[in-house]
Amino acid sequence: MFAKRHKHSSASRMTELTTFLFGLALLIFVVRELPADVFSPESQSFFFIIGWIAIWRYSWWAVQAVRSLWYNRLVFPSLRAEADAAGNHEKPPELYVLCTSFRIDQRVNFQVYDALIREAHQYGVPTTIFASVSDRTDVDIINHVLDDNGWPQNVTVRYMFQKGDGKRSAMAEVLRAISRCLPAPGSLLISMDGDILLEPNTLSRTLPFFIAQEDLGALTTNNRAKVTGNDVTREWYDLRYAQRHLMMSSMSLSRHLLVLTGRYSVFRTDLAIQPDFIELIESDHVDHWRFGSFKFLSGDDKSSWYWLLKNGWSMLYVPDVYVTGFEELPNRHRFFASSTDLMRRWFGNMLRTSNRAIALGPRPMGMFTWWSLVDQRISMWTTLVGPTVVTLVTLFIRPSFFFTYVLWIMFSRGIAVSVLAWQRGRFSLLWVPLIYYNQVWGAILKTYVSFRFNRQQWSRQGISAGEPDDPVAARRQRRIGHALHSLVYGVLLFILVISTGDIMPPDRTTMHIALDQVREPVHGSQRLDRSVDTNHTDKACEPIQSPPDYFLVEGGLIKALPQSASTQTRQQTTLTVLSKRSQRQCNERLWIEPTPPLEVSTTHP
Repeated sequence: MFAKRHKHSSASRMTELTTFLFGLALLIFVVRELPADVFSPESQSFFFIIGWIAIWRYSWWAVQAVRSLWYNRLVFPSLRAEADAAGNHEKPPELYVLCTSFRIDQRVNFQVYDALIREAHQYGVPTTIFASVSDRTDVDIINHVLDDNGWPQNVTVRYMFQKGDGKRSAMAEVLRAISRCLPAPGSLLISMDGDILLEPNTLSRTLPFFIAQEDLGALTTNNRAKVTGNDVTREWYDLRYAQRHLMMSSMSLSRHLLVLTGRYSVFRTDLAIQPDFIELIESDHVDHWRFGSFKFLSGDDKSSWYWLLKNGWSMLYVPDVYVTGFEELPNRHRFFASSTDLMRRWFGNMLRTSNRAIALGPRPMGMFTWWSLVDQRISMWTTLVGPTVVTLVTLFIRPSFFFTYVLWIMFSRGIAVSVLAWQRGRFSLLWVPLIYYNQVWGAILKTYVSFRFNRQQWSRQGISAGEPDDPVAARRQRRIGHALHSLVYGVLLFILVISTGDIMPPDRTTMHIALDQVREPVHGSQRLDRSVDTNHTDKACEPIQSPPDYFLVEGGLIKALPQSASTQTRQQTTLTVLSKRSQRQCNERLWIEPTPPLEVSTTHP
């Protein structure tokens, strides 16, 4: 089934109208400036735009979109029916809630715990809420919520104060406390952030899946946001949730996910209190040949996901249950800087974990999930191919090709966001530029982080980790990262320069002519007995006889071919075009053939 329509944080009508008018004006301008032969099958521009990399990338995205529709329309409804039937006859014996919060706004804190306690009371099973808080004010607010709800008998709240060194240590302390409670077999654990609002019936619509599916280790749900910020920020968050919904639905078809979000996930308690699970949450680290051993600062959801994946447990995405996050950029007045900080943290968590998950091989997760992890590593480079080649072609071959690329972006991203909107239940024109921003700038950040993923920073909590304490060693690591990044991108750039066929390194002839033009006049003229490569359009594709005095090749490459002496006034320069016949253009080699030997002056007479 499709995700039900819910109220989302969205842009204003004036912003949408402005975006529409700007997009329409841009479309008209681009179409007017397009090269005349852009849609011709003979056109190099045509073949380049729908090149093999674009076909490959969008084919893979189409596979994910089809799988998402298949899961939502055909597979999940039967899973929902089984879970509802199981939930009508049985409930888990106990429920534990791990809720971590750090300097959350008091009004948000009240709403979050009010919704959580109401849900736990309504569900009716013994529930212990471990509130991992950072301030005494949080305790007062939660007690106020309990007063308003009459201190439900089946709900117990325990407070644990954080150390201030990050979320991981706080979670580990709570998990050990739950372990000491000796949970009953079949009990469940909810792990959620302190800024997540549960909607009515969230528990009754998610927990029964564990009763219906014995191999299910964890599940997560759909998300929506209440955003504090401008229209662009609101649509950016909603677009990310739409992309997340498509990817999660596709992966859930294989009974595995690529992440278990920390916003709201449910685990089997007997798995979450395993000593190695708790150790991984608290002290997850990586041993790297260049960075040595360093601990992860954030990304606890990636650690829990990896543990379940390694141990062969299934995971599930529940698309018809929403939880609402109170979202705000670290600096609401600086969208680019704040979104960059967030993406660097998210992508760092992904890259720090994906290598070891890939190393597990397809056996514990299936081929599709395994290849999706591999594709995450490849796509950050292939995404940069289009912008890089367009820049090269625009600068060195055909400036008007840039307009072709803009038209391609508007067309391809328009289709992509239409599919996302179909499943999300709403559409915004701002999604078109924002999805391009997410893809291209996100790919740049991924490649950047991949050579520096030891550097970690959590802007909201003001903590960082990963780099050596010695400033000299830290600078050395950074310089090596810059060098490796430049080398790899340089190799990619070189391959693209060569593979385009139109942008070639200077040959011997070009180098000789360049040297001729910079030498002093006293060195005299040099014999020209070389061939010159160029592109020349000639409808008849016949040999061309050049004028006896001057002619132009490649925009001034050879400025003049004057007759060298009065005794050679009868000499003519023959320019022969050797071409392959085609309907539109001749690709030819120009051979300058002096008869007898012709002297070429490097200066205009």
